Amino acid sequence: MGAKGGGHGGQTGAGGACTPTRGAAIRNVVLVGHTGAGKTTLVEALLASVGAITRPGRVEDGSTVSDFEEIEHRLGRSVSLAAAPVLVDDVKVNLLDAPGYADFAGDLRAGLRAADAALFVVSAADGVDGSTQLLWEECAAVGLPRAVVVTKLDAARADFDEMVLICQRVFGEGVAPLYLPLLDDEEQVAGLIGLLSQQIFDYSDGSREVVAADPEHLELIEPARNALIEGIIAESEDETLMDRYLDGEEIDVKVLIDDLETAVARGHFYPVIPVSALTGVGTRELLELVTQGFPAPGEHLIPAVTTPDGEPKEPLGCDPEGPLVAEVVKTTSDPYVGRISLVRVFSGTLRPDQPVHVSGHGMAERGHPDHDVDERVGALSSPLGKTQRAVEFAVAGDLVAVAKLAHAETGDTLSAKDDPALMEPWIMPDPLLPVAVAARAKSDEDKLAQALARLVAEDPTLRLEINPETHQLVLWCLGEAHRDVLLDRLSTRYGVAVETISHRVSLRETFASPARGRGRHVKQSGGHGQYAICEIEVEPLPHGTGFEFVDKVVGGAVPRQFIPSVEKGVRTQMERGVLAGYPVVDLRVTLVDGKAHSVDSSDMAFQTAGALALKDAAAQAKATLLEPVEAVEITLADEFVGAVLGDLSGRRGRVLGTEPVGGGRTVVRAEVPATGLARYPVELRSLSHGTGQFTREYLKHEPMPANLAAKVMEAEGN
Repeated sequence: MGAKGGGHGGQTGAGGACTPTRGAAIRNVVLVGHTGAGKTTLVEALLASVGAITRPGRVEDGSTVSDFEEIEHRLGRSVSLAAAPVLVDDVKVNLLDAPGYADFAGDLRAGLRAADAALFVVSAADGVDGSTQLLWEECAAVGLPRAVVVTKLDAARADFDEMVLICQRVFGEGVAPLYLPLLDDEEQVAGLIGLLSQQIFDYSDGSREVVAADPEHLELIEPARNALIEGIIAESEDETLMDRYLDGEEIDVKVLIDDLETAVARGHFYPVIPVSALTGVGTRELLELVTQGFPAPGEHLIPAVTTPDGEPKEPLGCDPEGPLVAEVVKTTSDPYVGRISLVRVFSGTLRPDQPVHVSGHGMAERGHPDHDVDERVGALSSPLGKTQRAVEFAVAGDLVAVAKLAHAETGDTLSAKDDPALMEPWIMPDPLLPVAVAARAKSDEDKLAQALARLVAEDPTLRLEINPETHQLVLWCLGEAHRDVLLDRLSTRYGVAVETISHRVSLRETFASPARGRGRHVKQSGGHGQYAICEIEVEPLPHGTGFEFVDKVVGGAVPRQFIPSVEKGVRTQMERGVLAGYPVVDLRVTLVDGKAHSVDSSDMAFQTAGALALKDAAAQAKATLLEPVEAVEITLADEFVGAVLGDLSGRRGRVLGTEPVGGGRTVVRAEVPATGLARYPVELRSLSHGTGQFTREYLKHEPMPANLAAKVMEAEGN
């Protein structure tokens, strides 16, 4: 680190030379933070600082480092996980640039799974949002080492000291600056002051010059330096160190640095580093922290592994000579190149043309079935932007792009054919925003099915549903931006023109009062005619009872062989609906009378009469629409509870209760009609400033208000 007082030295670029021979020579780091904090720009600056790219944002072939799709330019944000390797003092650093927007949480989760440490990137001008705070707590729960990078130091509203205070308040204990920004005469950041080394790292002439701090600077940094030292000593395993420090002993800087690195690697201390991606200030210091303070893959706990049948296996170590176990953390498809899988190798060594077993947990509810297949690995490469640089192998702890894994999907495990394994799944957010789509042309329907299958394989946060009641093809997404990206990929990547249609909620119909109905189907058109008459009584049943058919015909008015035909006709009409085309439920139908003809009566005639009788009863009685009601559980910051409660009321929701869960958050439980939840993922995010999360689960159907039911029937043409 800069606090050691040395320069970087010995750095090389990224690419084929970035193949390490041991796990200790690798660092896997994910950059996280809110949209607009500057993560992608920071990655480009880090790559440029060691010559891995020709200039910020550009690889040697001219392609961009992170932007793979045109839609990213239109949205003004990254939408997918991007990997960029860089070699720093013989340590390969895999930088994972994760999207900051909540709609792309799947790629964020993939980055967390593949990484051994996290850099939280925050803007000096914009503060820390609620979603970043939740992510910090998530990383804390699994003990992931973290550091904070403060960017955009030259912005008009930038205030590094204020940002440090905000981070300490939001992220908690253990957050302390390792450097302070050094301003020039024009109040622009020209370098850094190392608090431990008491050296100045001057970037004012375009390159880094290291000089000793003068007395003026020493006086300036003394309060921050004392706070940093006290924080480091508090995490030291040397219990005498604090007493010696309080007694006035000058603690050796090397001892402090060693303790600092240990505390950072164990996830107990979180250094803050100011970085200007535009000028390069702080980039080398940040890379030194990553290589020297963050843990190697062997120091990070490997997820549990079982056989594909669920039998436990021996815990794995990050050993290149161990059994092969790797995981697909991201899948991309290209119409020309084919499928490319970004793979984290946890154990063993992966080589080109190697036979492997592919195991997938499957998520049937999202269109991901369980699977176990054998495949052969294609070419291995080190990804940098759109450039793929061939590598000979990938050892335990490394990340590599693998070609031609035709069946492997995001989240799948790769293992040896003779020793198959399955890693425990990672947590994925539930997609709760429904988007109904249809092929614009009949000729596109087959292409649409194939394209959607590929999107599902790439994106485990996407759920594909063909609703059996509404017959709509529904994409369940994480939000509107997620929806826009999926639709754009269908159009630009797979050439499928689709249109979005109004999503229909699965309503039901029922009778609100008893009724009688008569069905008369009498036709004569030469030869055998059609003759069937039946009379029924209809009674509503309690919710969830289902359908009952009762035969009370006397005197053979309806011949025995045609009574099942009447029931079949009634059931068919119940499926078609009697009001707006939705299924009829919770009904008792009693056949009480009818007439038949010895020649012209038939099974089909009485089916038709039964259906007509039910429609006639509906015309005589009061029928109503039932709407699905869902049990909703919302977790959000305390300060937004009032706004959310008021909003639920406007959605006809019934709040069942609220409960504080600690950490400044509250759980709200409510019952809400599904029609009021169509855009709730988007609107809750706005109401709660990104702190709100919710789950929904079908509870029951209940009567829809008459005014809303009338609108539905009007829309359906009834």
